This record gives sequence, structure tokens and C-alpha cells, in this order.
Amino acid sequence: MKKRGRGIGLSFYGTGYGNGFPDVSKAKIRLLEDGKVGIYVGSTEVGQGAKTVLTQIGAETLKLPVEEIVFIAEDTSLTPDAGTAAASRQTYNTGNAIRIACEKFVERLKELAKEQLNLNSVYGLKAEDGHIFLEIFPQKRISYKELSKIYKDSIIEVEGEFVAQTVMMDPETGQGAPYWPYTFNACGVELEVDTLTGQVEILKAVFAQDVGRAVNPHLVEGQMDGGFAMALGYILFEDLNIKEGKIYNDRFSRYLIPTAMDTLKVENIIVEDPESTAPYGAKGIGEPTMIPVGPAILNAIYDAIGVRVTELPVTPENLIKLIQEDNERKEEI
Repeated sequence: MKKRGRGIGLSFYGTGYGNGFPDVSKAKIRLLEDGKVGIYVGSTEVGQGAKTVLTQIGAETLKLPVEEIVFIAEDTSLTPDAGTAAASRQTYNTGNAIRIACEKFVERLKELAKEQLNLNSVYGLKAEDGHIFLEIFPQKRISYKELSKIYKDSIIEVEGEFVAQTVMMDPETGQGAPYWPYTFNACGVELEVDTLTGQVEILKAVFAQDVGRAVNPHLVEGQMDGGFAMALGYILFEDLNIKEGKIYNDRFSRYLIPTAMDTLKVENIIVEDPESTAPYGAKGIGEPTMIPVGPAILNAIYDAIGVRVTELPVTPENLIKLIQEDNERKEEI
């Protein structure tokens, strides 16, 4: 017999290291020989799309096409420290560092342009599309490429730093502001439980994620799909099978993870509510996308069969055992 159930899960999650721990990102911006702009950061790309999003933040601040940006990361001989690719912090922390550095870089170029254009002030100068020009008299302009040739023997470079705001919690009272900002999400799942086999089939899923602002909506949806798939594996498949300190499921032939056949098309809803302290309002969502999915699945199983699952994974064998134990309790009553 198949029984259908629905469940929801909600979560909120703080950005960064938290609890007063120093959370610092630095970025370096340099004018290159061909007039392009180099962005140097120590952030690591682990598939989350950091290089793309951070390049976009830099391009937006510099008012340049992304093709004019040369993004350099993961080279400690060239890049300043941007902290770890962890704690869902790179978009927020390093994005802010890049924005700050790019703003300083534009001001530096305006000073150089003032000298080359024989102006008496930087006021009224504007940076756009690889040029510095006087807004009230646009013919008065100079390109980044021209500046790079004029100053070919100099390094035109600035550095920006961003330190996240975080307050250590009082060990006596538990009060404090350990994280900022927070991101919020919700997941709803509809599934079927086969009470004869213990098989769980996800039929439908809806996922709403607060992102502050979606710098790159496609990457946001990729994070949401990835978080859902990871949580699905955590809840229904993955078991290290540790006995007396030894891992027995130590290879993928025994340690099961979801395949394309086990996942489904999730209805993703991107919620945009820009965060004032974030670069263009964007929050990090790397870890939060996994959190509400598990509770949603477990609540849906409970809604379907009236049994609370307290151990993971919910394999067919384990679920059948729970159903049988529940039936025996009901017979005793």
C-alpha cells in the first residue's frame, strides 16, 4: 500500500565564521598593460560559482564588461588573503572587499586622469566602459588603455578590505549577535511511502530561498538544486556504516548517493530582499540550501504513515522496521 504525505521545513542561517571570530577578506585591483583590469583575491573556487559572481561584482562596480576583467584567484604568490571558501561567506565578504577595492581603484584612476586631462579637480569625472571622462564635457576623456601606456613603468594598484560585523556571545547569558546577515528559506515536499517495501518516492518539491539579491540567478538555482540533491542523499541513501571505528561503506559501490534517476525537477523560488551591508544586496547561500530539505522530507514521511524517523538514513529496511514496531505498539494498546 502506498501512502502520500506532505511536509515543510524552514531554516535561517548566519553568514560567515561568526561568534566574534575575525572574518576578513582582502582584494587587490590592478591596471594591466592592455587597459584591462585585474582582480586579485585568494578566494577558492570549489564549484560554487565564486569566480563568476565575484567577477560580476567587480565589473558592476567598475562599469566594465566582464570581458575586460582578468580574475586571478588561488595563487598565494599574487593574491591577498580572502579567507576560506566556507561558512557561505565568499559572495558577502569577498564581494564586499572587491567592491571597496574597485571603488578606490576608480578614484585612483580619476586622479591620474585629472593630471593627463589638465583638469583642476576630479569632481565631475565619471568612469564607464573603460574610460574616465568629464560628465559635463564628455569629449574630455581618456581610456584605461591610454593610461596603462602612459604609466607602463608604474604599478597602478589598490587594495580593499572588508571585515564582517560579528559579536561574541556572552558565555554567561548566551546573548550576542554572532552572525550577520542571516538568510532564510523554506522547502515543501510531497512524497509516497510504500508500506510494503519501505520505499520512499519524492513526487514534488518546492524550494524558496532568500538570496538578498541574485547576482547570477542561474548559479543561485544551481546551488538550490545541489543543496536539495545533497540533502536527499543524506536523508534517504548515505550511510558510512561505521562499526568500532571502521568505515565499511568506503567506496561508491557501497556508499550510495543520489543519481540523476533519484532526483527530480525542483520548483525553485528565488526571493530577493537586498541586504544593505552586502555587495549589491547579495547574500551567500552555499550551505543554507541543504538545511530545510531534510526536515521537509521527514515531516512528509510522518504525514504519510504517522511514524517519526529519528535515525538516518531512511532506508527501506529501516523504514519497514519502524512501521512494524509502530504496528506492534498499536496492537498492544
